[in-house]
Amino acid sequence: MPTILAIDTCTEVCSVSLLANDVKINRFVKDIIKSSGLILPLCDEVLKEAGITAADLDGIVYTRGPGAFTGVRMCIGVVQGMSLAHNIPTMGFSTLEVIGFGAAKKYNSDYIAVALDARMGEVYWGVYLNQQLNNESLKSPIDVDVLNHNFIGVGTGWASYESELSRQTGIDHYVADFHPKAENLIDLYLNRIKNNNGFDDKLSLPTYLRNNVAHKSIK
Repeated sequence: MPTILAIDTCTEVCSVSLLANDVKINRFVKDIIKSSGLILPLCDEVLKEAGITAADLDGIVYTRGPGAFTGVRMCIGVVQGMSLAHNIPTMGFSTLEVIGFGAAKKYNSDYIAVALDARMGEVYWGVYLNQQLNNESLKSPIDVDVLNHNFIGVGTGWASYESELSRQTGIDHYVADFHPKAENLIDLYLNRIKNNNGFDDKLSLPTYLRNNVAHKSIK
């Protein structure tokens, strides 16, 4: 089993998970201003607890966005620094996929609708269908073609735009307080390598989805 460090700072939470000797060591922080600034101390904590250094890692997996601009840049910057310093391969996953995967696992559902608050009346939107991210986009309004009452809504967008999202999608079961967790990044990677898809060779890069700051409305 490879030794893998997983990092997420792309939303209002910050989490780190280390897979070493077939055991996961997890850290998860929320409800702290600028929690993404804790990422390096959390990485140091899990490495120290496992008795290894960054140079011992076989790979790093991370969330590449979408999410908060500062959080996305922080995550990518830390991953790039560690990867280049120690020649560690990396693999990035969509924030929406990490949330969708975690929700599908927790609620034992094949139908997950992820909505993250993107501000300015918009959401980062993704449909996690049958254990796979079907699409990801910046949405206003929501494309409802694939949705039905079997879907569970997750993510901060369901808190910010509760009535509008429920009206547009017909989804009445949602959990707004649901966040990405680094431990699910590791499980996503382990699932990926079952299909012989290993780490990326290219430099880790962010996914923003929003290319401008023009105001739109979800209504």
